[in-house]
Amino acid sequence: MSNTACILSIDQGTTGTTALLVDVQGNIIAQGYQEFTQYYPQPGWVEHDPDEIWNATLQAIDALFAEENALNIVAIGITNQRETTLVWDRHTGKPIHPAIVWQCRRTADRCALLEKEGAAEEITAKTGLVIDAYFSGTKIAWILDHVSGARERAERGELAFGTIDTWLLWKLTDGAVHKTDYTNASRTLLFNINTLSWDETLLEILNVPKAILPEVCPSASNFGTANFYRNFWLETFGKNISLDGIPIAGIAGDQQAALFGQLCTEPGMAKNTYGTGCFLMLNTGAEKITTKTGLLTTLACSLDENPVYALEGSVFVAGAAVQWLRDGIQIIETAAETEEIAANTPDSGGIFVVPAFTGLGAPHWDAEARGAILGLTRGSTREQIVRATLESIAYQSADVVSAMLTDAEMTLDRLRVDGGAAANNFLMQFQADILGINVERPAQIESTGLGAAYLAGITTGMWNNVEELEANRSAQAALDGDPLKSHVFSPQIDAKQRNEKLAQWKKAVQRVMS
Repeated sequence: MSNTACILSIDQGTTGTTALLVDVQGNIIAQGYQEFTQYYPQPGWVEHDPDEIWNATLQAIDALFAEENALNIVAIGITNQRETTLVWDRHTGKPIHPAIVWQCRRTADRCALLEKEGAAEEITAKTGLVIDAYFSGTKIAWILDHVSGARERAERGELAFGTIDTWLLWKLTDGAVHKTDYTNASRTLLFNINTLSWDETLLEILNVPKAILPEVCPSASNFGTANFYRNFWLETFGKNISLDGIPIAGIAGDQQAALFGQLCTEPGMAKNTYGTGCFLMLNTGAEKITTKTGLLTTLACSLDENPVYALEGSVFVAGAAVQWLRDGIQIIETAAETEEIAANTPDSGGIFVVPAFTGLGAPHWDAEARGAILGLTRGSTREQIVRATLESIAYQSADVVSAMLTDAEMTLDRLRVDGGAAANNFLMQFQADILGINVERPAQIESTGLGAAYLAGITTGMWNNVEELEANRSAQAALDGDPLKSHVFSPQIDAKQRNEKLAQWKKAVQRVMS
């Protein structure tokens, strides 16, 4: 392995950092992971320690390397939890406050005030987003207003803002580079996705000084060069390794990286990431779609300065519904057993689970809705409830896909999938059935990390183009005979059955909406 040319991909997530080594065939040849601490200083508040994230990243990278094994790393790619916000001192490199995580709701009141002041229409028109504490802009302002002297220092250019990609880039280059990419900038409420620039009016509305912001580049760019002192790994981890001089050549927010990692690079291609919730993205190409169904319009990964747009929609509760079966009502012992239970249960017996534990998102948008199990009879069984819960994930995803296609006036012939729950064969087959299209699961479902690797590899010439990556993907699928890995799930029910099921689901959803 020591002579193998490869890309180092850093996938910095909400609970930990994954590091991957990806070879020229697109295979993951090594993987490391390190968790870090979640901090909850008040109800609804979530924070991370930026230095702990950096150290976890170093530990994840170190786990890739065998003792005294120097690999031929030709480039580094970074993907990251989006919207998480930190501000640091440009001179010392020290954060002035813990990172405020995307989940944190501390600025919800500020967002409500912006809505009341009538800022929503302009913000949405320029950013494709809605005013919400989820995004970075109000988090930046909160830090500047709550750390003594921070706002004045920011206006003097002494402080730097970044999402986690920018922080890792700063650290990897020893403070030489302060940049981000289009995808991460597009999640701040400050970046105009029409002009591809920080917007002066939005900066004024959210009270954020321009001097604090990073330079914005396409996702596939030469962002800088890693600059560790020569004996860093030897002194820190006891290994004779150096990252000095390696170009950092790809950056993207996690969901956009997953879209690129699934090679959904043409308009009309879509992916769904099945995790605690689901994140669906539809590539709309050069056309920026104005949503009528409450989705988000955002920037996808771009290989040059020409923008690529996407529609994004989220299912609030997906894998979390299975966790509820296990930990809440305790009718299963492990998430893995749901596949066998559902597959051996002929149908759900008319039961529909609507897991609106925190309300319903797109396209329903009912914050007051709450979960329900509908259709129970004296003959209903535990197994039917388990099957209906898995089915609910597919139904909710189908609702978002339908909204996307309505907005974009497109058709969809396949859905590419990744994430932990994509390993559930029953769920993937039911998803294909209820959508009426093929569902494609790749051999490697680390799509987020692969997306960052692909961006860096194309920038540095390890791969010439997306077509070469697609050929690698097809070759892997042909060689892989394990149905738990790569597989294409084709619909096995007819349109009449599909429409009947969707009509029943719609009735169930209407029952729980306020």
